[in-house]
Amino acid sequence: MSASVREERQPDRLLLLTTVLLCAAGLVMVTSASIAFAYTQHQSALYYAERQTVWMVIGFTALFILSRFDYRKLRRLATPGALVVVLLMVLVLVPHIGVTVNGARRWFDGGPLGTFQPSELGKLAFAVFLAYWIDRNASVIGTFQKGLLPIAAMLAGVLVLLVLEKDVGTSIVMIGIVVSAYWAGGARFRHIVLLGAVLALGLVAVTLFESYRVARLVSFKDPFSDPLGAGFQSTQALYGLGSGGLFGVGIGHSVEKYGWLPEAHTDFIFAIVGEETGLAGTTFVMLGFLCFAIRGYRAGLRAPDRFGVVLAVAITTWIAFEALLNMATVTNTLPIAGVPLPFFSYGGTALATTLAAVGVLLSIARRGTNAETGLKRRTNAPFDSGRRDRRAPLSGARGRASLSR
Repeated sequence: MSASVREERQPDRLLLLTTVLLCAAGLVMVTSASIAFAYTQHQSALYYAERQTVWMVIGFTALFILSRFDYRKLRRLATPGALVVVLLMVLVLVPHIGVTVNGARRWFDGGPLGTFQPSELGKLAFAVFLAYWIDRNASVIGTFQKGLLPIAAMLAGVLVLLVLEKDVGTSIVMIGIVVSAYWAGGARFRHIVLLGAVLALGLVAVTLFESYRVARLVSFKDPFSDPLGAGFQSTQALYGLGSGGLFGVGIGHSVEKYGWLPEAHTDFIFAIVGEETGLAGTTFVMLGFLCFAIRGYRAGLRAPDRFGVVLAVAITTWIAFEALLNMATVTNTLPIAGVPLPFFSYGGTALATTLAAVGVLLSIARRGTNAETGLKRRTNAPFDSGRRDRRAPLSGARGRASLSR
């Protein structure tokens, strides 16, 4: 085997190390943030930590299996996987089958391991299906009728199910996955703008339809104007972040987790990170996700085929965008959307699925082309750094031109 082939088969150790470090830090923070709530609710201070550990083991098992699995074989599972997830998302809406929590029905009862959320599995399943569909329809992806309309129809179907589940956070993340995959696959810029405008109008309509979402939007401007009502969660999160100072109050010494901050071990765990580790800790977390995004998009840049490019971009955008949304809502930069912090927030389905997705990303990176000659050697040249024609990285015309060279 030549040296170049051996180099291509090397895993992305930095991507893997970043994932391991984020997960390790996340487990520490889940343990710290959930102790009080776990003891009062389940008479066991480590109730949530133990379940998060089990799901992390499941997730890393999936990661290592998928990292050595040829991602190109996922094409055969794309359609049945998406159909199974859609079926599960429909079944979770059926009374006495799905579990209702805080007025939202989006979980199945998972027994001793907690609940199972099919929409989290849907992020990976739909990313794979989109990459497969875009790869098969590469020649028409830049058209309106055969490119934009099918993508919009697929996204609309998924969003309807998520809205029925009252899961706006996952809806926003799903939009990010679909738009990034569509863009990387060859969409025209004007089609992206049109799709974004329609989605923005839809998001406004969904927000105005529910009174609690309107209250969140109003309190976002000044949460301290109603610190005991609609702005309670945001003000407590800001108190936690502010009290952490430069280096924090120390791991395990948070005050906010003792009943003051709702969802302290789930969607708002970043506030506990800030309180206990300070600006230094939150900066390291943000740098970790930045490193993850760079390595993930790098894997997409070097992917040997269109399917790999689109899939790597979709997975990386999903995880990085979700992290950005979570940190933005916790710091009151954006209205509360109910998005977890990947690798940190408590949630078994989300953690295991995200780690499985990282395994797919590692598989793509393992088979990536050499940085010096990758753009010349691959059959579908991906990103045009000049962007002179303002089209997506893999437009149909350039994809066909590269095949002829």
